[in-house]
Amino acid sequence: MNGSANSVPGRLSWTGAGAWLFRQRTWLPIPLALALLVIPGPASASTATVVAGAILALAGEGLRLWAVQHIGTISRTRSDRLGPLISTGPFAYVRNPLYLGNIALWAGFAMAAGLIWFVPIVTAVLALEYHAIVRWEEQLLLVRRGDEYRAYVARVPRWVPSFKSDAGAAPTERHGWRDTLFSERGTLIAIGVGFVLLWIKSRL
Repeated sequence: MNGSANSVPGRLSWTGAGAWLFRQRTWLPIPLALALLVIPGPASASTATVVAGAILALAGEGLRLWAVQHIGTISRTRSDRLGPLISTGPFAYVRNPLYLGNIALWAGFAMAAGLIWFVPIVTAVLALEYHAIVRWEEQLLLVRRGDEYRAYVARVPRWVPSFKSDAGAAPTERHGWRDTLFSERGTLIAIGVGFVLLWIKSRL
C-alpha cells in the first residue's frame, strides 16, 4: 500500500471506486481465471509462447516474493489497517511492486494459454483496477503518514520503476524466507493449480 497523491480532477470517483475494489479484490480475478480456462486457445500453442508466458508469470511472482519479504503479512489485509511505511527492497524503486507483480503474473498466464490477444486486455483491466485502488491507498497514506509519505512520493515513482535506489529509505527488518513463503502460500498454490489447469485444457 505505497502510492502518489497529486491533485487531479475526478479524485473522489477514483478513490471511491478504489475503496470498493480493494475490499472486493479477493474474488475480482475469478472472471479472468475463468476466461483463460474457457476461451479456446490455438490448436497448438508454440513451445516458445508457453515458456515465455511461464517465465513472465514466475517473474511476476518473484517480484511479489521480494516485496512480501519487505512488507510482510500486512499485504494480505482486507481492512484499511496500515503497517510502517516500507521504502526498501522493490519499494525503493517503485511504490506498487505487488500490483506490478500481479499484472505480470496474469499476463504470463494469458500468454502461456496461447491467448496472445488476451494479454493487453488482462493488462488493461488490471491496470485500471489497481490504479483506482492505489488512488484510494494514496489518500489514506497521506492522511495517516503525512510528510513522511510525501517525502517518499517525491523520491519513488508510482508505476514506472526508477532503478535508482531510494537513498532516503530508512532501514527496516526483512522477513525471513520461511515467513515470506508462508504469507505467499495462497498465491503460490494458485499459480501451481493454474498451470495444471492450463495443461489439462491444452490436452482436451
